[in-house]
Amino acid sequence: MVTVIVRDETATGRAIESWPLAGLPEQISVRELVRLRVREEVARFNAEQPRHFRGLVQPTDTEATLNGYRVTPGRRLDWEAQADRACAAFARNGFLLLVGDRQIEDLDEQIDLRTDPAVAFVRLVALVGG
Repeated sequence: MVTVIVRDETATGRAIESWPLAGLPEQISVRELVRLRVREEVARFNAEQPRHFRGLVQPTDTEATLNGYRVTPGRRLDWEAQADRACAAFARNGFLLLVGDRQIEDLDEQIDLRTDPAVAFVRLVALVGG
């Protein structure tokens, strides 16, 4: 089992947040990595119940704010629905995934986490009017 450092970044490379994600297999598909990352962030949100969700993708029925996505107090998020949204967002270039020094473009690509134990999720922002 491998521990990976997950890092969220802006498109300019500024780190937003990072944390370890432990207990991963040495070889994993991008799809499974995205799903496990989302499962972890949703579990942390549901346990702590903060006012804002700062996850990879916006949950339904939430408002985007500077602090994340405003969630109705007491609402628990469904990690599987969030993971499906994240995989769909990846497929339409809603965010980039960098593993080591290369960009990953296919959800079915296998990653060797022994050689690339740091992954960066780069959040892209839609341009106004474009």
